[in-house]
Amino acid sequence: MALVTPLNLIAALLALIPYLAVAFFPQLAAERVRALPAWMQFAWPAALAIPYLLVACGAGVFGWGWLALYALVPVAIALLLGQAARVDAGQHGNWRDFLVLAGLGLAVDLRWFEGAWPAHLAIFNKILLLDAGIYGFVLIRELDGTGFNLRLRWKDVGIGLRETAWCTPIALALGLSLGFLHLHGVWPGIGPIAGAWLFTFFFIAVPEELFFRGWLQNLLEKRLGRYGALCATACLFGLAHFNKRALDFNWRYVLLAALAGIFYGRAWRQERRVGASAVTHATVDAIWSLWLR
Repeated sequence: MALVTPLNLIAALLALIPYLAVAFFPQLAAERVRALPAWMQFAWPAALAIPYLLVACGAGVFGWGWLALYALVPVAIALLLGQAARVDAGQHGNWRDFLVLAGLGLAVDLRWFEGAWPAHLAIFNKILLLDAGIYGFVLIRELDGTGFNLRLRWKDVGIGLRETAWCTPIALALGLSLGFLHLHGVWPGIGPIAGAWLFTFFFIAVPEELFFRGWLQNLLEKRLGRYGALCATACLFGLAHFNKRALDFNWRYVLLAALAGIFYGRAWRQERRVGASAVTHATVDAIWSLWLR
């Protein structure tokens, strides 16, 4: 089955537009949503079902149940977070916030919806759920301090690389001693290195940093304080890797991911910028995938 088709390309463009529009033009995106009638603000995210419709019809795997799910879940998220905004104006974290975060996190981590997609195209699921979260938390909930602005500043890069420099030797020593990391002295070339970093930054680091740091750590700080939120979020980030690269509980991966999460959280909280922690995350992941896996 061909992966690159006109329908898939259109679907990819439609899935990426909300993510990139809010990441690079947050003020403009917020103004456009606020200009909509109230009912449309909550109905509009149902359009996130269109990429599923295009991909599934093109691949012959369309299901009405999946279409309904991809239309209704984003609307439900917007409604819940709209209610949270009304009852929790101080943004101390409402049960609706944590319900949405738990639902999104489990759906991605346990791959609940990936059966809707053809083989090798399940990344659409992650991007569409990310879009639903962005719409709800950034544009409807208007959660302060998220820092979801990917117009990187030199300071973001500096903070991100500084935390990478702190994280790498500690993670390397621990990972090698546990037998989880293995050194590979191969130079893949500038092109593959840059490609790996950019792909990791946009499709792994930014989504995960927005979820764990911009939303979860941000909300937990009001309840647990800076250090409590940092540690709790890092632990949850580690646990989210329990089923990666293993059939059973991969405690080594959990431990290394939790350790890395401390440094990702430090990078985010200094200026409250997802871009800074995503630089750390993408650089650590690129080093691991190219030379340590």
